[in-house]
Amino acid sequence: MPGKIILSTAYLPPLEYFASIRDSDEIYIEREENYIKQTYRNRCYILSAGGRQLLTVPVYAGSFHKTPVKEIRIDYSKRWQQVHSGALISAYNSSPYFQFYFDMIERIIQKNHHFLLDLNMELLGAVLIMLRTERKISFTSEFSPAGKSKEDLRYRISPKKKSCYSPKEYLQVFNSVHGFVSGLSIVDLLFNTGPDSICYL
Repeated sequence: MPGKIILSTAYLPPLEYFASIRDSDEIYIEREENYIKQTYRNRCYILSAGGRQLLTVPVYAGSFHKTPVKEIRIDYSKRWQQVHSGALISAYNSSPYFQFYFDMIERIIQKNHHFLLDLNMELLGAVLIMLRTERKISFTSEFSPAGKSKEDLRYRISPKKKSCYSPKEYLQVFNSVHGFVSGLSIVDLLFNTGPDSICYL
């Protein structure tokens, strides 16, 4: 899909998100929309010994009622940073490329960003470096209602919707227990396939 796409902001989003970026040369991140709960905007899925595991960045409960996503603040009264770091270590410590990528990801998670958008954007930039994919990322300047255009992916990549995206299968840490599990965060691909990650998108 060469050309322009519009994506929602997302916390360590799934492979489909990065495949869309790879295939486009003009990428816009929506920052004017009102925040939507229970989406990839503040959550991701990893693969643990017990199966798919949800990681959520908590935000202040009163801050998402018709509030632009750019104003959503992270709630640090919850110990989410320690939980996320611990979950990543537990799930991927034995993966082939964990040692090459974890430190950078953890440093960003531990930075205490005030706004969710800032956390997501720094992680997005780091992941693109890890994928060796250079893309200019811009923000939307005004909100446009969802349409039917192919380039508008803001609401299509969602944990609430079945995805039509089919990634190439790769060896996952718990493959012998769960088989191949799709719909996971990009970190699952990075930790398991390293510099070959871009080939699996």
